[in-house]
Amino acid sequence: MHVGEIEVRRSARRKRSVQVRREGNRTIALVPANLPQAEADEVIARLVERLERRERRNTVSDADLTDRAAELSAIYFNGKAVPAAVRWVSNQNSRWGSCTTNDKSIRLSDRLIGMPIWVVDYVLIHELAHLIEANHSARFWSLVDAYPQAERAKGFLEGVSHRQG
Repeated sequence: MHVGEIEVRRSARRKRSVQVRREGNRTIALVPANLPQAEADEVIARLVERLERRERRNTVSDADLTDRAAELSAIYFNGKAVPAAVRWVSNQNSRWGSCTTNDKSIRLSDRLIGMPIWVVDYVLIHELAHLIEANHSARFWSLVDAYPQAERAKGFLEGVSHRQG
């Protein structure tokens, strides 16, 4: 939820770190005075994106994800896929989600935050299907492909991955 311009404040006392924060409706970037502009722009963009993901994450709680997973399990798996926990994580940069079948936990990358709900639902369904079929067998894909938006969501995520890669 980027609001307005980013105000860059350079400081001779700041040696290495760059910090981004909100002050009301403004985004403030605190930058070392000697940091080259191109490098500052790159770091600021990355930090603003992280800040915005964190802000969006606060609007969709882990409890909301758990509730949505239960709804999707009821619709697509007759309630047979029952995760012990569903939560957002910020440490998945190459995966959209993961499922640990031993403890039945599902984790979704916070990079999904702000994407269309049918994309998030697809990733949830993919991970829920692992609670029924642990591998990526034909049976697994038949479970996932029961979701009407599966192909569309796969294409969407491939496009996002291509753009980021």
